[in-house]
Amino acid sequence: MLRDEAEIEVRSGVGGNGAVSFWREKYVSEGGPDGGDGGDGGDIVLKASHHLNTLLSYCRKRHYRASDGLAGSGGHCSGKGGDDLILEVPCGTIVRLAETGEILADLTDHGHQVVVAAGGHGGKGNARFKSSTNQTPHQFTPGGHGQHYKLKLELKLIADVGIIGFPNAGKSTLLSRLSKARPKIAPYPFTTLEPQLGVIERNDRTLVLADIPGLIEGAAEGRGLGHQFLRHVERCPILMHLVDGSEGDLKALKARINVLNKELKRFSPELAEKRQMIVLNKSDARPDLDEIAKKLAKSLKVEVMVISGVSGQGLEALSERLLLIVSNAANGVAENP
Repeated sequence: MLRDEAEIEVRSGVGGNGAVSFWREKYVSEGGPDGGDGGDGGDIVLKASHHLNTLLSYCRKRHYRASDGLAGSGGHCSGKGGDDLILEVPCGTIVRLAETGEILADLTDHGHQVVVAAGGHGGKGNARFKSSTNQTPHQFTPGGHGQHYKLKLELKLIADVGIIGFPNAGKSTLLSRLSKARPKIAPYPFTTLEPQLGVIERNDRTLVLADIPGLIEGAAEGRGLGHQFLRHVERCPILMHLVDGSEGDLKALKARINVLNKELKRFSPELAEKRQMIVLNKSDARPDLDEIAKKLAKSLKVEVMVISGVSGQGLEALSERLLLIVSNAANGVAENP
C-alpha cells in the first residue's frame, strides 16, 4: 500500500556528563584528576533506500529516539557514545520541518543520508581542567541536550516518464503491456487508486514509467483522485498524455488535452512546462487515427504517436522513442520535441 506522506517526531540522544574523579593508588599521596569525558548522544539519520517504495511504516509509528551517551568515569575513561538511529525511507523522499515547511533534505539516490537531529556532545571530565594553577579541579561540564523536531516526510516517486490522462484512457493497460507491472484493469473509471511504477528494459537500457490515477476536470477543487498524486510526476523529464482516440473529432480531442494541461498548470506551473508527448490510444477501434494524429501534431506543435494497448500496435515504436528521449535528456543531447 502506497503512503506518500507521513509526520514523525524525532529526538536525538543526550550527551553523557563528564566525570569528577581523582587518581587514588596505594603509597601515592597526591593523585591527579582523572575524570573522563561523557559520550556523545546518538544522531537521528534518514537514509534513502531503493528497497522501499512507501512511507507506510512511518504512518504506523511516529516517535523515534536515539540512545543517550553514557557518563565518563575515573581512570580517564570516556563514556560510551549513544548509538545512531538510522531510519530508511524510499528514494525520492523530501524531508521538511513540519512547523515551517523548510526543506531539510531531498533524498533521491540510494544510500544518500542526512542527519536530521544531532546528538548532544559529551561533557568534559575534570581531567580537562587541570592546569599549573589548578591542580585539583572539581569542574566538569554536563552533556549537551539532544535535538527534537517534528518532521514531514513527502514521497515523490522517481520515474523517467509520467503517464497522465482521463480515467479509462487505458493507462493501466499500457503500463502492463510496456512493463512487467500488473496494475488493476477493469472497464470502469478509477481502477487505479494510487501511483503505479513499471520498468521498460531493452538490452542495457532501462526506463521507469509512473502511472497516476486518472485526472478529471475540476481536480484542483478535489474532484477525482489524480490531482493529489501529481507530485509523483514532478521529477519526470517527460509527461505522456494518454488520450482515448476512439471517440470524438479533432476538436474534441484537443479539448480533452487542454483540460489536462489546465489541471497541470493549476497544480504547478513548472509541471505544465515539462516536455510532453501525446499518445492516442485504441487505434484498433478507429482506422483513421493516424491521420488525426498528424493534424493534432501540426495544430498543437507537439509529438503525437498512435498505439493500441489491446492489440499492441505501436507499442514497440513507443518504447524505443521514450528510451531515446530519456537517454538524450540524460546525456544533454538536444533534440526537437
